[in-house]
Amino acid sequence: MSLPDLNQLRTFVVLYELRSLTATADRLHVTQPTVSYTLARLRERFGDVLFRREANAMVPTARATALFAPLHEALAQIDAAVSEADVFDPASFSGELALGLTSIGEQTFLPPIMASLERAAAHPRLRVERVDADHVEHELVRGTVDVAISVSHLVSARLWRSRVRSVEYVALSSHAHPLPETGADMFAGRRFVQVSSRGGHIFPEQSLAEQGLIDQVALSVVEYATVPAVLSATDLVVLLPRHVAEVFCGWFPELRIAELPWPAQSSPVALYSRREASLTPAQRWFRSLVLTAVTSGEYEPGHPAEPDRRPLED
Repeated sequence: MSLPDLNQLRTFVVLYELRSLTATADRLHVTQPTVSYTLARLRERFGDVLFRREANAMVPTARATALFAPLHEALAQIDAAVSEADVFDPASFSGELALGLTSIGEQTFLPPIMASLERAAAHPRLRVERVDADHVEHELVRGTVDVAISVSHLVSARLWRSRVRSVEYVALSSHAHPLPETGADMFAGRRFVQVSSRGGHIFPEQSLAEQGLIDQVALSVVEYATVPAVLSATDLVVLLPRHVAEVFCGWFPELRIAELPWPAQSSPVALYSRREASLTPAQRWFRSLVLTAVTSGEYEPGHPAEPDRRPLED
């Protein structure tokens, strides 16, 4: 039996990423019957159904999942070799790039990223995907996102990681209801907003529990988006990363930051992508632009950041 050609393998990779025959046909600029025919050939070649239709999605089998990573990396290496002689020109690139961010990441990192794209005179179709901490690696390997920013510390040989910034937590409240000086009893009688840790920031929830403050939680929300407006209108307090608190204070000048009376640091925010060999020139350029955009201004002149750009180790 003959080996599948590159077009068939590319169809497999795109179908795995998009989980839709129609979307795959659109991405590859072919008809849906062509994708269905190619899938039939691939099923025959690999002796497996590869994808099963469930509701409105084409769900990969275990065999397809095992095939995806090596085939994806092989195609990326081929694409890189073919285009190696070409100098990537951001200004002429109009393809789609996908950025994985949490809700809090959209609020703090997306503005400088968009400003950097504007300065580079680059106009890709940027798609932002909400990526929870537990799904970052899966979405990157699957190809749903090209680059992701997360506070989760991921250990995987399949990923590339670079440190973005340290994370220090503070308390935030309204100027109309200030907190006392930092001390063991500074939260006595105060009520809290608790934000879900699905984005990876588990420190606030852990601190409330460890410091015996969990019974003082008056409001639990999924995301940080409405928190600054809630604080401005109430006497509630929230624990959150300092860099986020500073953004919120810029939006709501009546908010005030207070230091915590206990150690308040967690794993750093990091930028993740697939390994170097798996990236296209556009993805490499985008990763570099994002990293520069989100680290600019954090470090003092003469003390540049030294991000760890090595693939993650098991």
